[in-house]
Amino acid sequence: MKRTWTEDFKYGLKRGLPIAMGYVPVSFTFGLMAVSGGIPAWMAIFISLSNLTSAGQFAGTNLIIMGASYLEITLTTFIINIRYMLMSLSLTQRLDKSMSLPKRLLVGYGVTDEIFSIASMEQGTLTFPYLLGLIIGPVLGWTTGTALGAIISAALSESLSSAMGIALYGMFIAIVLPVAKKSKQVTIIVAISVAIVCILRYMPLFQMISSGFRVIIATIIGAGIGAILFPIEDDKVEDEDNLGEQYVPSRSSCEHGGRGSIE
Repeated sequence: MKRTWTEDFKYGLKRGLPIAMGYVPVSFTFGLMAVSGGIPAWMAIFISLSNLTSAGQFAGTNLIIMGASYLEITLTTFIINIRYMLMSLSLTQRLDKSMSLPKRLLVGYGVTDEIFSIASMEQGTLTFPYLLGLIIGPVLGWTTGTALGAIISAALSESLSSAMGIALYGMFIAIVLPVAKKSKQVTIIVAISVAIVCILRYMPLFQMISSGFRVIIATIIGAGIGAILFPIEDDKVEDEDNLGEQYVPSRSSCEHGGRGSIE
């Protein structure tokens, strides 16, 4: 049975609530880092409200604090955030064909790794009210966490606020370690990327390369080596896709205890 606009919207809100709650502590760290680095609290909040790019947002803001060039900031954030283009292109194949361009742009603005994952698990056509509900919670969670971090950082003493700069490195470690513990391939790629950054940083031959371009070079080379050493076979991708199609939580099942249906 086809759902009403309100029912779809409420269902999206319910699905996005866990994402919103998870975003608060991460964006809180961003607010602390941005304000302790000299960025006004209102600007930090505006950055989070205008883009939901997580790692790209942290990296870009850190480069701004370090006084990097516009070219470095642009290239770094583009490389880190290019995955969102692929996610958005994938979701367009599932959108309601009658969805207008402004609505599609709004959906594109709200696409994150977690939102893409949840939306991809849904069966059938993705409607605008469902996606709107799914996006609103994470946007509010990300912005609220940033506001709290920015306000608290502004109230701290100068010495304590400066010490909060280490939160950025803690955040990246928290992102990498859980994945690296489960995947030897990820651990190797991370180690290669770190080694490249160290070479570019400490070898006299590469001293003229700025920190922003070191990140760009290490990212490209590390990802390239990873693709060569650990390619994903087409058969494996097809098997994973088929497995994902066998177990998909339907809307009705999520509303009655969260159990999925096996087809």
